[in-house]
Amino acid sequence: MEKVKPWQAAYPEQIPTTIDYDEKPLQTFLEDAANRYQEKKALHFMGKELSFNEVLTESKKMANYFQSLGVVKGDRVAIMLPNTPQSVIAYYGALMAGAIVVQTNPLYTERELAYQLNDSGAKIIICLDILLPRVSNVKSETPLEHVIVTRIKDYLPFPKNLIYPFIQKKQYNLVVKVEENAETHDWVKVMERAQPTYQPVEVDPKEDLALLQYTGGTTGFPKGVMLTHYNLVANVQMCDAWLYKTKHGEEIVLGVLPFFHVYGMTTVMNMSIMVGSKMILMPKFDAGDLLKTIDKQRPTLFPGAPTIYVGLLNHPDLKKYDLSSIEACISGSAPLPVDVQEKFEKVTGGRLVEGYGLTESSPVTHANFVWEERVNGSIGIPWPDTDSKIFNMETMEEAEIGEVGEVAVKGPQIMKGYWNRPEDTENTLKDGWLLTGDLGYMDERGYFYIVDRKKDMIIAGGYNIYPREVEEVLYEHEGVLEAVVAGVPDPYRGETVKAYIVPKEGYTLDEDELNTFCRNNLAAFKVPRLYEFRDELPKTAVGKILRRQLVDEEKKKQQEEEKDTTTV
Repeated sequence: MEKVKPWQAAYPEQIPTTIDYDEKPLQTFLEDAANRYQEKKALHFMGKELSFNEVLTESKKMANYFQSLGVVKGDRVAIMLPNTPQSVIAYYGALMAGAIVVQTNPLYTERELAYQLNDSGAKIIICLDILLPRVSNVKSETPLEHVIVTRIKDYLPFPKNLIYPFIQKKQYNLVVKVEENAETHDWVKVMERAQPTYQPVEVDPKEDLALLQYTGGTTGFPKGVMLTHYNLVANVQMCDAWLYKTKHGEEIVLGVLPFFHVYGMTTVMNMSIMVGSKMILMPKFDAGDLLKTIDKQRPTLFPGAPTIYVGLLNHPDLKKYDLSSIEACISGSAPLPVDVQEKFEKVTGGRLVEGYGLTESSPVTHANFVWEERVNGSIGIPWPDTDSKIFNMETMEEAEIGEVGEVAVKGPQIMKGYWNRPEDTENTLKDGWLLTGDLGYMDERGYFYIVDRKKDMIIAGGYNIYPREVEEVLYEHEGVLEAVVAGVPDPYRGETVKAYIVPKEGYTLDEDELNTFCRNNLAAFKVPRLYEFRDELPKTAVGKILRRQLVDEEKKKQQEEEKDTTTV
């Protein structure tokens, strides 16, 4: 008999500790939803709405066209789109055709794009017209055979579809003329030609891949995470079980997290399709637009990231809008400051809890309860059928309660491995356990706490310092909008603590004020020795602050200073 895990005692009776997962291809969720909800609206995009039936029909057409271009089971199809109807249709159409989706960030440079296309071996890419020059410039050095080009205006209602090209020209100073040929295909014409019939492909959900999701590549080149249909189905069904108060067919989900990131793809897109929720698609995060959208469209669920919630809370027009429709939010991608959590709940009246996951786990593994007891500062407890341990980093034995070590997870949502990287797979997956690279500990009740990335831990003068702890204190200062802490090279201490700060609008901060504040709240060795004030911090598309980029900038700056000194 399996040993009872300490966290299982905290589960309310409405959430099962184990689930009977559907062993079927991910795309069948769309087919089931179209049968159940038919003309109910599935997507809202800048005033245009599509029903579940319409999304299914368009996806079938796309599957038909992919197959007419020679796509067979296991081929890779890249999707380089923001959150638009096309991103949903291309995703499910590719799966129906038996392809493996390769989510591609629209912000990629030519170098990053060429690397991913070569590494994945993608044969087809779907991109926006304004991204076509970038794709065209690298196409000849990659395995790409076909490019399908779409535009934001393709799914806009009248008269927005006529006005948008002028807005786009002004915004990007770019007009791209798409000329169809044997290798370049216009989305609108594709949809006119294609039929909603395709050749179904037999899929083994536990073995066959649905997705190649590339990690951020903060250390070395990005790796393609191999996620099966079963991985993704299981994580969505866990998500549904955790949010047990939500009503199938009735929720409205805010889709501001990008679908090209696994967090938005699972918690917004796949979850909404499975349970029949309407998705409000937002191509990019703009705090003002988001406030207007919440006020007008009345979303009930709002998966997000701390930087998104911070952006809303600090918008000067916040009080003009009604955010009371929001009932539940799970925050991920970065630590959620307690101060942000409390303020957001006060403004909305809803619940905002912190969760945890990785690209390699589809992504969610832990979360706090939305409606039951939560532990502030904790990532919560493992989801159904998810096991988690803390391993001592020196002995790799299971750590004691409260002892900091590397967080490891195991469950049906854990990746198959890294694409064409057997050595990396072997180093990360140990006897079924995924070694996360995050440092944390578990308390006696089974609640987990992340203290930092293993690679982000600062060792200054022999002391171990966890950036998150320092950041939590900085966020408590009334003048701090955003803060990130990093270890930068120091000739005496090895590393020293540096804080990068974005002050709130209209607030003037200086080093002395923050230094005094930190000394009142932190042990002396944890207090930042250096401060840098900025207008903004570098972030990923999902809102995670790029700590490593700041460290790299610091190292480069120090090297240049040393070079100048040597020259003199």
